Amino acid sequence: MPRWESDAQGRLERAALQLFETQGFERTSVAQIADAAGLKERSFYRYFPDKREVLFAGNELEAHLVAQVEAADPDLAPLEVLLTALGTAEEIFRPREFLLRRARVIAASPALAERDLIKLADIADALAPALERRGVERGKARFVIDVVLALHRHALPRWLAEPDTTLAELMAQATAELREVIAPPAPTLRRGGRPLAR
Repeated sequence: MPRWESDAQGRLERAALQLFETQGFERTSVAQIADAAGLKERSFYRYFPDKREVLFAGNELEAHLVAQVEAADPDLAPLEVLLTALGTAEEIFRPREFLLRRARVIAASPALAERDLIKLADIADALAPALERRGVERGKARFVIDVVLALHRHALPRWLAEPDTTLAELMAQATAELREVIAPPAPTLRRGGRPLAR
């Protein structure tokens, strides 16, 4: 790859992902990533503090979600505000193929899985003040955020595997599943008041 090619950050991301897939995260060095991208090692550190951050750089999702919460209808309940915000996240996601490959690399590395959880915690920390500005008490805000992020983690693999379904639809489906677990529908009663056998 020629050294003058533009989009150095993107080249580093693609090179790192390829190396993480073929030889594993732990066995890949920053020097190898830079070399595969056609750059010098010092160029890597202009964009990323370490090799983990190649897969986690940027706060576009965090900024998008906060903006969505702040712009939401003031009459919406906190849960609906967050579900709607996360349902629009696919607008700024990377291409699905990249995300599928990234998810497999993260799942294969405890260090990356830990960083993924930290990134989610950072998003939660950013969303909490946005909900508080809407009048939601701090403890309740964090509780609702944690629930909705758990729903998102449940829906995201489905979205990656089902290209014809929107993330918003799968978030709604995950929410319905949670509601069914919390408050299952009452059994249908037969004449005489006894429940029907299932």
